[in-house]
Amino acid sequence: MADITMCSGKGCEFKDKCYRFTAKKNEFRQSYFFSPPLENGRCYYFWGEDSNEIYKSIKDIFTDE
Repeated sequence: MADITMCSGKGCEFKDKCYRFTAKKNEFRQSYFFSPPLENGRCYYFWGEDSNEIYKSIKDIFTDE
């Protein structure tokens, strides 16, 4: 389950490629942006496939301690 701020994807043409939209949601407790953080058709919080790999690497570093 995703321990991140999720996005509803409403109005975003890139939502199907963004981890904040596609990640498995926690059915009991999940945080969401109040509204999709779009500005001039661009999202500065987009989490693409490459970004997901970076997140996994960082998570591994901090959970191995």
